[in-house]
Amino acid sequence: MLGMLARLIDPTTIALVVAGAFGIALMQSGARAFSSALAALKPLFRGNPSVDRDAARAVVRQVDHLAQLRGLACTDRVKTSNRFLTTAVRKLASCERVEEFQNWADREIADRSQRHAAARNVWIAVADAAPAIGMAGTIIGLVGMFAHMNDPSAIGPSMALALLTTLYGVVLSNLLAAPVAARLSDLSDREICWQRELADGMVAIARRENAPVRRASIREVA
Repeated sequence: MLGMLARLIDPTTIALVVAGAFGIALMQSGARAFSSALAALKPLFRGNPSVDRDAARAVVRQVDHLAQLRGLACTDRVKTSNRFLTTAVRKLASCERVEEFQNWADREIADRSQRHAAARNVWIAVADAAPAIGMAGTIIGLVGMFAHMNDPSAIGPSMALALLTTLYGVVLSNLLAAPVAARLSDLSDREICWQRELADGMVAIARRENAPVRRASIREVA
């Protein structure tokens, strides 16, 4: 069994298939998206949108409490380790109009969604390219095999190249790149969801806190 597995491992062929698939993805997506796709491997295993969602809801409750007691300008006293939450709290406290915060939230969430999509698309490109690279290796192997039909010692390596490149392409596509892309898509959808929920909650708080001010201003003018 171990001997058979050892025969299935050819480091050079693996390197060629991986380099070819990632090279195509790099050309399709660009260096920035490719770098983001590699960086996304870290949150791929550590990301937990459910925990972030619960933290965001707790922050909204704290912001609501502070806003009622001391006003929106004091809501930046809420402390959190999440960068997006920290920035959102500061923006809410410093914005003079609700629309300013809402516009910032819309842009920030849209930008995040685009960055996530760019990173995910790199892995989709790898998943699409890997079988094609494997097929190209198969064709090269078959050509080498038919070119040396009179030399039995040359047929074996060419046939191995033909079969192994197909195997490595399928493995890279279906067991690595495609699952990574699916996982990143799920993490992105859940992250954007709780960030939108947070923004909507803060906008609602800001509108509520600003409403008495507007009514008072109208009475003063009258």
